[in-house]
Amino acid sequence: DRFGEADRYYATLYHELAHATGHPSRLNRPGIAEIGEFGSHRYADEELVAEMGAAYLCAVAGIGGARDEEDHAAYLQGWISRLKGDPRLIVYAGARAQRAVDLITNAAFAAEVAEAA
Repeated sequence: DRFGEADRYYATLYHELAHATGHPSRLNRPGIAEIGEFGSHRYADEELVAEMGAAYLCAVAGIGGARDEEDHAAYLQGWISRLKGDPRLIVYAGARAQRAVDLITNAAFAAEVAEAA
């Protein structure tokens, strides 16, 4: 009931699942392994990874428009200066998000993670 509709619930769940893949025992992303203060560059980077991962997972699940576009834009607005400061960030975040999705869906990188452990 708190989410209003199932798509919003799953979009939030996927965002949190993407964060969980950053744990040191999984993909060991700096934004999770070395927790950054709210608003820090590390925090912003990790939030972008989680948002992109959630978007990818929504696409895999066939969930379209799961988040209110205005809410989503307002959320990302807080990180826009970080994106402007490092144009490569979107590429790095996209790659990290894809690795998170691959781990969640047990795709190609799951084997790589197991080998690294």
